[in-house]
Amino acid sequence: MEPSPAHLTVRLRALHSARFVAGGIVLNLVLGVVKLAGGVLGNSYALIADAAESLLDVLSSTLVWGGFRIAARPPDADHPYGHGKASALAGLLIAAVIFSAVAGIAWQSIQEILQPHHAPHWLTLPLLALVVAAKEIMSRRMLRVNERYRATGLQAEAWHHRSDALTSAAAFIGIAIAVLGGPGYEEADDWAALAACVIISANGVNILRAALREIMDTAVAPEVEAEVRRVAGTVRGVHYIEKCRVLKSGLSLLVDIHVQVDGALTVRDGHEIAHAVKDALVQASLAVTDVAVHIEPAGE
Repeated sequence: MEPSPAHLTVRLRALHSARFVAGGIVLNLVLGVVKLAGGVLGNSYALIADAAESLLDVLSSTLVWGGFRIAARPPDADHPYGHGKASALAGLLIAAVIFSAVAGIAWQSIQEILQPHHAPHWLTLPLLALVVAAKEIMSRRMLRVNERYRATGLQAEAWHHRSDALTSAAAFIGIAIAVLGGPGYEEADDWAALAACVIISANGVNILRAALREIMDTAVAPEVEAEVRRVAGTVRGVHYIEKCRVLKSGLSLLVDIHVQVDGALTVRDGHEIAHAVKDALVQASLAVTDVAVHIEPAGE
């Protein structure tokens, strides 16, 4: 099956998103190793927990990267609408990894609270400050790209990086309390790890919801449908848009639209209007890759 210009656009978007995710994988790997070394040497379980999450992020980000690589494939006989749902499936896998990480970190945090230990070293604080800055910068870059692409997998990655920044900030606060408070405040580091679990869980729920909405073919935002109606309504010969259904599939949109035309037109004329509607939607900046146009006689 020869890919259309719209499918080629989706492919380029998927590959561009995959490159962004690959950059996040490298960042997570570097920060994970640095945080793990800092946590062990600086006696901070909150930092070790944060490092564990970063290293798990390498796995989850690899899944997202793979999802975008699959989504970039053109339609074929087995997948006539493309492979866009691979991005949403990657989001589901990320949510599963996140919830598994939360369970492990929470369990170990409780064990650390129950067992007296030394306070963390103050040098872990500037390390965490750098981590927060790096993660927030990566999150904002991904969110800017996602404003154009509206990809569930990319949005999940952006939220995940921001979640990492928040967990590192929580660890920073806990370590600061433990260091400044002195004896008797050592557990603040572990309570910070528990607080981070709450933040991570909330992030996991958001990612899970977004992925499930796409997999369950939930309707797109009203403004997207309104733009589809507007574009179709500008086609010459279209009197009225009777029905319009728009589904999101990865980085592309699938449209099922009913348009009313003059009932006295010939079948050929109605067919040409249907083709014009499809061409207008595919050529618009909406990433529409497939359109089913139903012609209805006006006034009936």
